[in-house]
Amino acid sequence: MMDSPLEQLDIGQWAWEFLRRNPAYQDDYREFITSWQALEADYGAPPNRDFPRWKTDPRAVRPAWDPEKTSGAACTMDDEDKQLIECWMGAKWGFYQFPQDPALPAWQLEAPINWRPGPGLRVDRPAISASDIQLTFDLALPLPAQLDAAKSFLISSQAALKRRGQAVPHSLQNRRAHWAELLASWDSQSGGLLDEARAMVEGGYREILRLQGKPQAG
Repeated sequence: MMDSPLEQLDIGQWAWEFLRRNPAYQDDYREFITSWQALEADYGAPPNRDFPRWKTDPRAVRPAWDPEKTSGAACTMDDEDKQLIECWMGAKWGFYQFPQDPALPAWQLEAPINWRPGPGLRVDRPAISASDIQLTFDLALPLPAQLDAAKSFLISSQAALKRRGQAVPHSLQNRRAHWAELLASWDSQSGGLLDEARAMVEGGYREILRLQGKPQAG
């Protein structure tokens, strides 16, 4: 049985619960907050910081995160190859706001995570279940007819899986118990779900956000 705080989580909060367990995110956050606090000590805290000096300090910038690995606008500086560290964190991990402390569970955050638009259709990913389908499009041919055919094929394929009991459309309501099991497996580093839990922590949390139906505004 799940703890009561987990029962109250929304889609974005579930995504945060997986992301905050990601060791790479934890490392990035430690580096970020150490640099941020040192910059505040030298230049003052926003909104009263000495920003002209702040933004020229090497500790305040990172190479711009590869836009092909994220979505939404990145906040680049005058030099488009660089980003302020807080923007770099958001572009890398999929949110717009000031990076949040991974020590905080979703229900202790002061405000919900403002997620960037979720990932689009997955490509070049091998099927891992009966509900995974790969489609090939010929970009040399007009797309509308291909998209219509793909939509019809996907709808009929989903209906066939439902009839066989192999695919139930995911929702917050029917996935939260499984997500709770994955969190428990990751936290204990044990159990048969550990590989799936690792995949969710390392990037699968973005798949959760697709259940929102439409991206949040940035």
